[in-house]
Amino acid sequence: MATNGPNPYRGGVTTSADSSVSTGVFGANVGEDLYVPPFPGQLVPVGETELFVRTAGHKVERGDTESEVAVYIHGLGGSSTNWTELMELLSPDVYGIAMDLPGFGQSPPPHQGDYKLTAHADIVAHLIRDQVGNRPVHIFGNSMGGATAVQLAARHPMLVKSMTLVSPALPELMPRSSNIHMPLTAIPGVGERLMRRMMKRDVEWRVNMSMSICYADMSRIDPRRMADQVAEARERDKLAHTADASLLTLRALISTYLDYSQGSPWKLAHGIKVPVLLIYGRDDKLVNARAAFRATREFPNARVMVVPDSGHVTQMEHPRLTAQAWRELVESVNR
Repeated sequence: MATNGPNPYRGGVTTSADSSVSTGVFGANVGEDLYVPPFPGQLVPVGETELFVRTAGHKVERGDTESEVAVYIHGLGGSSTNWTELMELLSPDVYGIAMDLPGFGQSPPPHQGDYKLTAHADIVAHLIRDQVGNRPVHIFGNSMGGATAVQLAARHPMLVKSMTLVSPALPELMPRSSNIHMPLTAIPGVGERLMRRMMKRDVEWRVNMSMSICYADMSRIDPRRMADQVAEARERDKLAHTADASLLTLRALISTYLDYSQGSPWKLAHGIKVPVLLIYGRDDKLVNARAAFRATREFPNARVMVVPDSGHVTQMEHPRLTAQAWRELVESVNR
């Protein structure tokens, strides 16, 4: 891995096959034989709205600035359950807090109907302050959650101790055949028609299709996890705001791809000084793993890893690998 002055990671991209995190227990099928039932959760008041929140590990009280805390932000169409296995693996190290973003999972839609990523970032910041106080925590974000984490670090830097971004949905203007449906769905009118057509499909078919897009290898999905996802999708189908939440958040995400201001995501990355771990799946159908090379240029203090046999949700497909990579990041900072 390249070294460059005080930042040992800038300019270097490693693959898990070349990294120590892939040795020993971390083989090609590290996602297998690990199933954790979803953690229980509850609706908690956050500002003018409520968020459904799940936690893992020893609870950290407000005012405790010594204990480590991790906050997990899911992606578009996801929920707090996307972090279950990773939260379990890291529970000896950190008190984990995973929320369903407004309009997703079991959280109600935002009070003002604002699905912009900046609004998501602000509500996450509000949750952190409510739960553990005005102190830095470790942030994890997947896909759109990774893009939200960038906004969080830019808008509330004092709350961020480190960031781990798994396939972050940062601007890329050349869609591929495997993700062309995303910008098409964002088109007003077209998206509504596509969504109505999709919702007519059987819930098992929809969940299977979503998982096949997100995973490199569907055989890694524990049947119990698949059953959990189907049950969660059935519950979301009962909510009137489900389609709007996905469409409006997708449009907000796509708008960041067309933002050329100083507040654009890649420009915000320049100002993020905390250690950042970026994990990309080489077989990701939604986020091009080649973005790893740009990430080394844009984030001033980044470690970047590309996992050869992983898709869009490495934290689900390879939770042990993700946990070990995060521990190595933290250990390198604490040396």
